[in-house]
Amino acid sequence: MITLATDFGEPYPAAMKGVIARRTDADTVDIGHDFSRQAPREAAFWLRFVLPEFPPAVHCAVIDPGVGTDRQALVVRAGDHALVGPDNGLLLPPARALADGDDIEVFAVRVEDPASNTFHGRDVFAPVAADCHEVGVADLDRLPALVRTREYEAFRLPEPTIRDDGATGEVLAVDGFGNVVTNLPGDLLDGREQIRVGGREYPVVPAYARADAGTALVTVGSHERVELAVNQGRGDEQFGVTTGEQVTLAWD
Repeated sequence: MITLATDFGEPYPAAMKGVIARRTDADTVDIGHDFSRQAPREAAFWLRFVLPEFPPAVHCAVIDPGVGTDRQALVVRAGDHALVGPDNGLLLPPARALADGDDIEVFAVRVEDPASNTFHGRDVFAPVAADCHEVGVADLDRLPALVRTREYEAFRLPEPTIRDDGATGEVLAVDGFGNVVTNLPGDLLDGREQIRVGGREYPVVPAYARADAGTALVTVGSHERVELAVNQGRGDEQFGVTTGEQVTLAWD
């Protein structure tokens, strides 16, 4: 199995699938192609959330604002999985989640004259993903284009600051419903019925529909992190925050 995740929209992913189909008979599964444009850190969060649900696979992720520059192409082996994509930090958070405490192994890809300087998804990453599938994750060392490296871009998702009377975190992502996903752990809401955000109090509820339609609320999402939301509305608009911005919760 090869999964695909990009910020390309349509029809570019179809070209990647065509390249893959010419090199391997692997099933391809779309994680999504509407990731926020040129936002690898946000995409890294979503991949860290989604990819552990998959059986062993090759995951090709292309959110690549540095396409056409001298940034590396990488393959990361994480347990029974391999991740293929640009060297911009995107692959490391999901790789660590997939490795489940084990070491990860990073390979640089020798790239020879890609056909396009603007579409490495088709010309670099799709062929490499297909080759990784064909040789098998356990035998990536057999691919002559892969060279082990310790030089690569990496970031960790930010950690919140937690105090006795509140916590400050960061917006990791805003989903398609407008729900604001923070890095604040969900257990901060345990036993609380109200919480202050930006000086205003909001109800803490276990599910969106436990609040009236149009009501702003605070809840714990399926990723076990605090969400700011509006039942049948957009939390990002109501709370006035977006990805990368700070969020502070307060309680007595």
